[in-house]
Parts: sequence; C-alpha cells; structure tokens
Amino acid sequence: MAQIVTSTKSCTVNPLRMSQPLGAALAFMGLRNCMPLLHGSQGCTSFGLVLFVRHFRESIPLQTTAMSEVATVLGGFENVEQAIVNIVGRTKPDVIGICTTGVTEIKGDDLDGYIKMVRANHPELANVALVPVSTPDFKGAFEDGFAATVTRIVETLVETPAEGAAPDADRINVLAGSHLTPGDIDELRDIIEAFGLVPTFLPDISGSLDGHVPDDFTPTTHGGVSVAEVVAMGGAGHTLAFGEHMRKAAAALEAKAGVPFTLLSRVTGLAAADELMATLAKISGRPVPPKYRRQRSQLVDAMLDGHFYFGGKSVAIGAEPDMLLNIGGWLADMGCTVSAAVTTTTSPSLAQVPSDEVLIGDLEDLERRAEDCDLLVTHSHGRQAAERLSVPLFRMGLPMFDRLGAVHQVAVGYRGTRDLIFAIGNLFIANIKEPDVNSWRSASACPDQTDAPAKAH
Repeated sequence: MAQIVTSTKSCTVNPLRMSQPLGAALAFMGLRNCMPLLHGSQGCTSFGLVLFVRHFRESIPLQTTAMSEVATVLGGFENVEQAIVNIVGRTKPDVIGICTTGVTEIKGDDLDGYIKMVRANHPELANVALVPVSTPDFKGAFEDGFAATVTRIVETLVETPAEGAAPDADRINVLAGSHLTPGDIDELRDIIEAFGLVPTFLPDISGSLDGHVPDDFTPTTHGGVSVAEVVAMGGAGHTLAFGEHMRKAAAALEAKAGVPFTLLSRVTGLAAADELMATLAKISGRPVPPKYRRQRSQLVDAMLDGHFYFGGKSVAIGAEPDMLLNIGGWLADMGCTVSAAVTTTTSPSLAQVPSDEVLIGDLEDLERRAEDCDLLVTHSHGRQAAERLSVPLFRMGLPMFDRLGAVHQVAVGYRGTRDLIFAIGNLFIANIKEPDVNSWRSASACPDQTDAPAKAH
C-alpha cells in the first residue's frame, strides 16, 4: 500500500489542483439543456469559463450570481433568486445546477433554504429542476466537486420505483467519473451496447462536450442525459460506477431505488478491460462479442511489441486520485516504476496506487521528484516542468489547452489501452539518444599523439 503524505509547504507553487466548483460545473454540463450557476463572485465564474473554453474549445454555458462585497455580507438570496429567474426567462433550461463557492460558503448561505423560498415565490418555475450542491473551493478538489454533484443529482432527481415494479434487466446506469473523456464515454457506450444493454450515462459529457457543431445554437448544454432519463434511472437493473469517487453516488442510487451496483476502479489495462468484459457478461447474461476477443488479441500483441520500451522506465504522474490510479496502475502493469505520484485530494483509491508514496501537493512537488524520470504524465500546466527537466510530457487530464483533440482521447477498454501503448511507447522511442554517426570523423582527424609512432632521427 502506498503511503499518503500531505505537502507542508506554506503556499502552492504551480498548482495541480482545481477547485470543487469547477468539478461540479463539469458534472452539470453532462445534463441536457442545463445551465450551471456558480453562487459567488464574477471572477470565480470567469476563471472556470476560460479554463473550460481553452480545454474543450467550445462555447461553455456557465452563469454566476455575481455576488458583490455587500451582497456577500448581507446574504445572497436576492442574487440567487434573480439569477434563476433571469436564466429561466432567457434560456428556458430544463435544469439549473447551483454550486456554492468559497465566499458564499464562508458566509454560510443556506442554499437549500434559498431554493425553497424561490419555489414558493415563483410557482412558474415548477417545471424547471433546481439542483443545489455545496462545493467550497477552499477544501477538496475537482474530483470531490464532481462526485458531490453526481450524488446530489441522484438524490434530487431520481424517482423511487413504484412498489412491486420489476426492474428492467436490459437497462443499466453508468456513473462516469471525472477522469473519463467524452471519447472514453463513447467507447464505453459502444462496449455496453454490444452486450445488448441500454446504458444511461450520468453525467454524459460525450453528448454535450464532444466537439460537434449543433444544427441550432442554444445557450444551454446541447447534449447529455435528459432530466427524464435521470428520473427513470431507478428502474434500471444494475448500476456500473467507474472510479472510487462514484461510490457515494452509486450507494445513494441503491439506497433510494434499490438498484445494485458494481464499482470498477480502473478501466485501462488488460486486466481492467477483462474485468469490465466479465462484469458486462455477467450483468447481461450474454457472451463477450467476438470483436472484443479480437481487440484483446490486438492489445496483447501491442503489449508484446511495446514492453521493450516500457520495461524499467521511471514515470512521474500528477493527476486527480482516480486518474492517478487508473494510469499509474496500467504503467506498472507495463513494467514501469511510478517513482513520483502527486495528487490533489484524499481518496481511498490512493492506497492502491503502485508507488511507495503518494503526495497531496502541487506541480512543484512533482517536478522535484521527477528529476531522474523518463516520462512526466500530467495536464498542460506541467509543460514548463517537463521542459526544465528535459523529460517528455504525456498530457492527460484537464486542462489540456496546448494540443488538439483532448476530448477525443480514449484510454479505456482494449482499444483505448492499445492506442495508449502506441502513444506513450512512441514518446519513449523518440527520446532514445541515437549514437553520433559522425563521431569517428573528429576522432580520426585528431589522433591521439601518444599512440603515434616515434619519428626516426
């Protein structure tokens, strides 16, 4: 088991961590026709908006209650009420997700109470789902805010099935963790549907943030899972949760609707993909489709081809806990040593990371521990550290703003793992120092004088 250590520095240098409200906003963006609303100052929302726009390269729906100094001190009910009324009047959303921030959490605004008062004052909002969630940005991290939001969506929107109603065995709920890209979710959907199952993803950013051009502009999210689909999740036969941080949401769904769940902590690697296939075969009662047996064979061949380049390599990883476990575990399977592991927040999954120590710290901590490494794995904010260390950087996670195609990166299942072997293996190959073929020229031009024959006198 890895030893979990927390950095004792007085300040953060080159932050790895992103705040809870950003994770919450991303989760809400996986709902169809949704408007995420940050209850805080305009600056908090502007920062998150810029970060998401740079990563996804899309227009991002994100609003703010625009709390001023006076409103923060006196209480933010009027700001919340006016923001909700304006959003409904202008954008006609099906759901508004309201996330707290540091200033409103410190003040102690009762967001649940505010929502009840807004409902009482505005009966015309009866058809709009309002989901408040507590996401203080002075503690926790991106993954925590994402997890809290998915849990709250389940608690607020999912309906308990009627007594005696039989679950639909072919329907399956999929709680997709924050470490999964839109491309990952599309790949998982294809795999699940190949077993004859009908999946409902929560959240489903593959429909809203996958980089497609919509036929008509909408100021809210233009894809994702609908409120009606979330409401009906209680009638599914099983829930599949990806990532330890989805455990609480899966447990909440089981407690509310009686839907049993299976949690998979990893989806990258041969053993992890085997576990996914075995789980789906058990849930569906169907055999693994032949095309995935073929893909497994391709992955095994790719592992044979690539292990010469992975074996013995030292890797430094900076990521959210579940991404750290997913990628770190796979690299260890390939023969690498995870010599430096830095993350953002506490999680039960950290104990499973294949490293002697996991540090809750920042990118400066990662850089100091990565001096003798062969590869750095983190998001785009690690690019300067990689340059200073003269170490190749493989970008994973959010934000990734200096490369195209971040949202379509796939690292799950047999095919995603195979492509990941090629991508990182090629980095290792490109970093091999070739011998200087012209070195013999300079050596022959300047022969060692001590070896020259003595001149005749």
